[in-house]
Amino acid sequence: MLSDGEAKELLSFLILKMRADVKGQATGYILGLTGNRDGCRYLRSKPDFLKALVTLTCDPSISIVKDCYHALINLSADETLHQPLVKETDLLARLFQNLLDPEYMFADRICTILSNLSRHERTCRDVFNTVQEQKIGLDKVVEIFCTEGFNKKASLHYLGPLLSNLAQLPEARHFILDKDKCLLPYTQYEESTHHEWLLSDAVDILPYLLLPLAGPEELSEEENEGLPVDLQYLTTFQIFHQSNL
Repeated sequence: MLSDGEAKELLSFLILKMRADVKGQATGYILGLTGNRDGCRYLRSKPDFLKALVTLTCDPSISIVKDCYHALINLSADETLHQPLVKETDLLARLFQNLLDPEYMFADRICTILSNLSRHERTCRDVFNTVQEQKIGLDKVVEIFCTEGFNKKASLHYLGPLLSNLAQLPEARHFILDKDKCLLPYTQYEESTHHEWLLSDAVDILPYLLLPLAGPEELSEEENEGLPVDLQYLTTFQIFHQSNL
């Protein structure tokens, strides 16, 4: 890896006022380091490089910003980098600020980084706390995810895994399972305290869970009557349809 002198010189190139060509070579080198475990572990011990990458996501050069985001995606894929990224930099605040911008062209990369950082509970809590501290709220994250075309330059698909990851936290699950919101599809973590409500007439989730499993088999009258009403109708339709083929 780099000697102390080489690291210091490289860091001096990673500033906003540096010439674009020099800065571009420096960010390209850092991106290369993030492509392997040894490089990532080296950068873990160099918080100034992490701060520089985050700062340069605001650079006027699109290619430099792209390299910085790619490097941050690689770093966030390594769990051992999670705490340095969220504790040594203002990464989370910047990511959510840009995510709210419907014109931001790197929003998909932001979603990928947030999804990576929220996989494990410790850093997931940092992500959740940032949402609250920035007065964004999960409501807004869900609204962005559910608004088709919110950002014409990004699909925002990785907001789904982010919401699912956040659901490992009890306070996030409480929001997702709010009876007035019913956002259960975004979570895969265990939650037993709401089972009675989910099976009640208010939600009636059972037919939706069983529907993908329904096949064309003919059932006896007794078996048919044991199914939820919605699935009884489905079975009746399938039998009628087959008899008319």
